[in-house]
Amino acid sequence: METVHHLLILLLLVFGTGMIAGRLAAWLRLPDVVLFIAAGMLLGTGLHWISEASGSLTNQLILAVGSALILFDGGRNIRLRGLREVAITVSLLSVAGVVVTAAVCGAAAHYALGLDWTTSLLIGAVISSTDPATIIPVFRQVKVKARLRETVESESAFNDATGSILTFALLAVLTEGKPLSAGGIALDFVKTAFGGLAVGLVFALAGSFLVAHVKWGALKEYAAIAMIALAIGAYLLGDLLHVSGLMATFAAGIVWGNSHLFRLPMEDKQAELGHVADNATVMLRMFIFVLLGSQVKFALLGTYFWPALAVVLVLVFVARPLAVLASALPDVRARWTRPELLFMCWVRETGVIPAALAGMIAARGIEGGDRLTAVVFMAIAFTILVQASTTAWWAKRLGLAIPSEKVSSNLP
Repeated sequence: METVHHLLILLLLVFGTGMIAGRLAAWLRLPDVVLFIAAGMLLGTGLHWISEASGSLTNQLILAVGSALILFDGGRNIRLRGLREVAITVSLLSVAGVVVTAAVCGAAAHYALGLDWTTSLLIGAVISSTDPATIIPVFRQVKVKARLRETVESESAFNDATGSILTFALLAVLTEGKPLSAGGIALDFVKTAFGGLAVGLVFALAGSFLVAHVKWGALKEYAAIAMIALAIGAYLLGDLLHVSGLMATFAAGIVWGNSHLFRLPMEDKQAELGHVADNATVMLRMFIFVLLGSQVKFALLGTYFWPALAVVLVLVFVARPLAVLASALPDVRARWTRPELLFMCWVRETGVIPAALAGMIAARGIEGGDRLTAVVFMAIAFTILVQASTTAWWAKRLGLAIPSEKVSSNLP
């Protein structure tokens, strides 16, 4: 019963402080994830009411389920027509953008932290991907053009595969003495990314058929439950098949949200599904970011504060703009405007996936693991507390913000 009581207390603490933080965020007009992390810092480091280790079963389960459902919901809200218009930019951001970011940040880590090149590039790879669990909730509060939102959200899903592949390739070099091969990394990317897409597509088509088919829709009455099972199932199946589970659940969400294109309409269920998805993702955001805030290691950050900050500043003000320009300018079809490019340069939050990768690497006990952890926590703190909290202001400043009453008319 002691374990049960621990989980129930954790549940009440997260939901209680999460609701207060959410209301305060709305009053302050800040993204709710900012206040969730602050609440976690207070409950963890401040009051010591939460002490859930990053490697605990509870924490890993919340990260897995939360990432899957939040990512699925992000895909569910994307329209394929709009995604086709920016496919080149998203593809380049997800591959070339990650490589550019990892290289630039790796160089910064090498000189700022005094690490060897392989470990430095490993740090760059870990923080090279953006985080859908952070970005998708931000766009629920910050309304911009659909194609701009879909580009940044899609990038955050797709580049997790690239960043993870690059991270594990570099980790293998450090721990197993494997040669670093560009061809091997490219092959792993094709397998992991496209394998995840295939899993998500097939799994979602099967689920949509059972819910929406006129004759064979045996699960019509359980559409909301089927949606949640589909999101978690796609993620799990992807992981079991050693492809990208995140890519699988995101692809499944896109198929589910565009099921009418496959002659499996769900228009009559959209209100119910939207209500369930909204509440589920809010609860999981509370859990993910309150726990993440409670795990911030201030002592470690204090030791490597200035070098870690230097790497993060290079990430934000050098690597990200270079990645955006290298990816968006070649896409002449999209015709990105200067304000849109500046917006994409600023919006790139770091969160759950880099934190999970850092925890896994730290558990291996590699040399420089403490400095990697410090950089990742600094990246999370800076990008969420500074960038996410100013996204609405930046969108308004650039003339990209859309009033709430006009959002529906902006959708493709």
